[in-house]
Amino acid sequence: MDCGIFTSKTVLLFLSLIFWAAGALMAYVGAYVIKSYDNFNNFIQDKYTLIPAAIIIGVSVVMFIFGLLGCFATIRESRVGLSFFFLFIMVIFAAEIAALVFSFIYQYKISGDLQRSMSDVFDRYDGEDAETKAVDYLQTQLQCCGVRNYTSWSSTTWYANHNNTVPLSCCKNVTSTQCTGRQDQVDLLNTEGCESKLEVLLQDVLGYAMLVILGFAIIKFFGMLSVCVITCRASSRRSGYQPLYA
Repeated sequence: MDCGIFTSKTVLLFLSLIFWAAGALMAYVGAYVIKSYDNFNNFIQDKYTLIPAAIIIGVSVVMFIFGLLGCFATIRESRVGLSFFFLFIMVIFAAEIAALVFSFIYQYKISGDLQRSMSDVFDRYDGEDAETKAVDYLQTQLQCCGVRNYTSWSSTTWYANHNNTVPLSCCKNVTSTQCTGRQDQVDLLNTEGCESKLEVLLQDVLGYAMLVILGFAIIKFFGMLSVCVITCRASSRRSGYQPLYA
């Protein structure tokens, strides 16, 4: 068998096989991004940052189906099958590039949106409603206190109505009876602000997603090249079926 054909077939078979694994991985990444945002959805008013995750999950679903098509078309050197496979790879490649661009753009829009939305939620903190639980969850999970730092609570209604104290979720040890939420107990409180910590978390999530997308986009690019090699050489030198082991 021609070395170029053998190499191209090997690449395509490998690509077809990893489509299943890649689909599962991309579905996990997309779900992880959505879950990460869902945990803190009270602080994120704009949902455009979920667009890359939606694209990733959509791509992963169809990858399972076309992985089988890729194996069959490659082994049989079916021009029709390879044409469909090439079209599929090209569409997926374009979708991954779009997801990569969206991720890059939105990665730098997180900060301004967080500052505005988080300030509103923290100002409405009353210790009872769902937003209150979201604030407590945020401060406990990220070990932070206030929007910018623990002194940010000084401008809130909660602080004025509760003897100038911050919520107990600001305590380093929320079960400790020594921590009463007074700002002079600096050694018992988490002093770092939640805005910067949440921003870093969301930036990291998008960063991981971008690396995964980029890696699979590179694989798709070589897959398209391999389809071109098999189709062109098969058309010029022979026709019909030639098994991989020939």
